[in-house]
Amino acid sequence: MNMPTTSAPWAGRRVLVVEDSAVQRGYLVGLLKQLEFGDIFEAADGNEALQLLERERHDRIFLVLTDLEMPGMDGIELTCQLRERDLADNLIVVSARDPRLLEIIENMACEDASIGLLGTLLKPVQLDSLTQLLSKVNDRSSDCRPAVPPPPAQASLEELAQALERKEFLPWFQPKIAMQSGQLKGVEALARWQHPQRGLLSPAYFIDTLEGHPLMADFTLALVQQVLQYMLHWQQAGLPPLSVSVNLSADNLSDRAFIDRLTALVMQSGVAPASLVWEVTETSVMRQLSQALTNMGRLRLMGFGLAMDDFGIGYSSMQQFARCPFTELKIDRAFVNGATQWPNRLLVLKSALDLGQSLGVATVAEGVETVEDWKLLRDLGCDLAQGYLLAKPMPAEDLVGWMRQDRRRLRALAGME
Repeated sequence: MNMPTTSAPWAGRRVLVVEDSAVQRGYLVGLLKQLEFGDIFEAADGNEALQLLERERHDRIFLVLTDLEMPGMDGIELTCQLRERDLADNLIVVSARDPRLLEIIENMACEDASIGLLGTLLKPVQLDSLTQLLSKVNDRSSDCRPAVPPPPAQASLEELAQALERKEFLPWFQPKIAMQSGQLKGVEALARWQHPQRGLLSPAYFIDTLEGHPLMADFTLALVQQVLQYMLHWQQAGLPPLSVSVNLSADNLSDRAFIDRLTALVMQSGVAPASLVWEVTETSVMRQLSQALTNMGRLRLMGFGLAMDDFGIGYSSMQQFARCPFTELKIDRAFVNGATQWPNRLLVLKSALDLGQSLGVATVAEGVETVEDWKLLRDLGCDLAQGYLLAKPMPAEDLVGWMRQDRRRLRALAGME
């Protein structure tokens, strides 16, 4: 085959189309010719494709474009074989079936980048959609959640006790924005360690050591003490009333004596309980259910807010949400990111929002990172959003300046069509 003389980005690249329907195969080949690929091979199923790829090992195939449902060997098995044998540089999977089947491929690729997946497409494949996927050749992981690095070495209890005594732990704050108005409505307090030698450290360096140890109570109270001081300062600076969310561990939540100390600290500060929201996870509720329910009831009677954090990722989130006196539901980022593309994530997201709305509690979407995320959540009636699209966590001293600087941008987001 003569090589194209144009400067098309795919000119001369070798590609294999795997599709059992001759009509569909011809259609896909036609699209690839429009993009000026070089040698275009064809196979009717996965077995035939593997035989061809083995023969062509000497001159590597740039792209395999495969259907999902085929006799002999389906697209999922072919994907696994391509990974194990390392037979092609890139992969695109297409299907006319349930989009959730395509998400299986997407999730496989997020777990194992060696699959080389550029993405998936629903039939009939459109030229612009195919071109968009091909543009990801140098950035295959763009649709995946960030890879989780190995946890850093945890500080010892002795180190943490000394840091607590030296008052090295401090809260940073991430804004929560009202989706209909773009206004700042609250913040979440996130712990940081200002280490004298290593600089600012995230909870990944210390929270696992604190979990299950009595030192966690002192750590949480020290953080809350600072939060209360900042809240009073913000009031004096003329900021609108803000709610502040603070995470409580499982042991904190089930400890009656800790709840007494916590509530006494707030009452002495002069900060209204209604402006504080205690965030708990399903795991923390379930660990000691009876004590947790008792203490959550007490906190609500005093006027505090309660939020179920990471809603949707536990085994019985809906059951726990229904039986506990929550005032806020925080939807995990796993169901926010990609909901515009994947029907099953969208369904879970809609169900969570419907639940919150039907029970009259505020709904908060975590991990809002794209304008598409924002638009979908706003259209679905989500109350509040939190994520990097809006603001990263910041020191308390930066909050006033950030609000003044970003006010117009956030209002524009709320009003966009």
